[in-house]
Amino acid sequence: MTALTLSTAGAATLRADALVVGVAKPADGGKGLVAAPGAEAVDAAFDGKLATVLETLGASGAEGEVVKLPSPDGVKAPLVVAVGLGQAPEKDAAFPRETLRRAAGAAARALHGTKKAAFGLPVDSAEDAQAVAEGALLGAYAFTAYQDRGKDAKGPLAEVALLGGKPRDKAYKAAAERALVLAEEVNRARDLINTPPNDLTPEAFAAVATAAGKENGLKVQVLDEKALAKGGYGGILGVGAGSQNPPRLVRIAYTHPEAQRTLALVGKGITYDSGGISLKPAGHNETMKCDMSGAAAVFAAVVAAARLGLPVNVTGWLALAENMPSGSATRPGDVLRMYSGKTVEVLNTDAEGRLVLADAITRASEENPDAIVDVATLTGAMMVALGSRTFGIMANDDAYRTAIHEVAEEVGEQSWPMPLPSDLRKGMDSPTADIANMGERMGGGLVAGLFLKEFVGEGITWAHLDIAGPAFNEGGPFGYTPKGGTGSSVRTLVRLAERTAAGDLG
Repeated sequence: MTALTLSTAGAATLRADALVVGVAKPADGGKGLVAAPGAEAVDAAFDGKLATVLETLGASGAEGEVVKLPSPDGVKAPLVVAVGLGQAPEKDAAFPRETLRRAAGAAARALHGTKKAAFGLPVDSAEDAQAVAEGALLGAYAFTAYQDRGKDAKGPLAEVALLGGKPRDKAYKAAAERALVLAEEVNRARDLINTPPNDLTPEAFAAVATAAGKENGLKVQVLDEKALAKGGYGGILGVGAGSQNPPRLVRIAYTHPEAQRTLALVGKGITYDSGGISLKPAGHNETMKCDMSGAAAVFAAVVAAARLGLPVNVTGWLALAENMPSGSATRPGDVLRMYSGKTVEVLNTDAEGRLVLADAITRASEENPDAIVDVATLTGAMMVALGSRTFGIMANDDAYRTAIHEVAEEVGEQSWPMPLPSDLRKGMDSPTADIANMGERMGGGLVAGLFLKEFVGEGITWAHLDIAGPAFNEGGPFGYTPKGGTGSSVRTLVRLAERTAAGDLG
């Protein structure tokens, strides 16, 4: 993991391999470029012509644009990296923190193979410093566990020195520590998502959670296939029935002695999703190792809450199974008796995530938490609706849905509130069972949310995050987001836990 330090040294005098500064378009929308705050010393070393030099090189100041140039005399770092911040804010206004986060991430990615980089981006507060640190640490991520790494192989940026960080200031120090924890836990989730499914089976995932629990003082309980059968977890068992790798339900709990509230997080953990008997077509199987992204996010968020010492109880439920076709697999038309006692007619075995989540939500409800939030790569329909960078939020309480949307926006994760239209419920009526696992095709993401709502305990506030779009980036990297597993929703869940602890969410 990339190291993080706060530095009071000047941008021109700090010894580093590279110096990152910001450049922007003028606030008035005019032509040209302006050096952002934090770049003053570098601009002076260029005799006040840093913007002119960058324009000559073709820089536009667009967000995420990275231009490298050799340092002039007077700057100890041999390389200057100018990163675009978009349009500069009006006088006395600050750059948006997500802009800083993405800029730092883009610069960190461009500095792959570098030992130490100093980041001189605009920092006016501890919150700004945290945004820059988060972006740099997340942008420096690389998954290389399965690659032959020779002694000459380049690794990610090794150290981030945050300029203007005020290391003796408690607020800045706390911001840096929080950024480090968040980045490490998001990257923990990314590692799990990127791990091939032949290695990350339900049993292996449960072992990872158990080890992390011991390391961080968390209480971990793992239900194996025998315990699941004894307990009547028909949904989880039904999904895992076709695989040689049996399912698991993991409870991982963080408790704080001063906590007044409890937040339950439920994660879909399909370690590989072939679709089962309703087999996915060619071209849709290759990335299905990512179908456990919800469980990875929940797991990482619980560990982060523990490491940050948040005064709230956070319980994570990881519903782990592998969805495979075989002679023992659940068939379309089969009826499963769920942990709640309800029966579900399985019309499509590729709508399996809602089955494992339903059992876990029912079990989480038995502990009567103040709120339940489930996270899942649940439906392709949500990607059709919102694209590949935005997750959908559904809830049985409109105010809570709005609060989660605001939390996600605060931490820089794109999301959008979605409805749960009651008229779509009728489409899941079954002539054989209490409910079917499929309904109307149009609005499929909302139908899935309505299905899960059926299993939430009475009187419990509940929300559902469908992260099918942003959980796995199949395109090129951007900002602080890598190709592959992204760790989507981890930061939202941690901030939600903080807001819950503070009593802001009821």
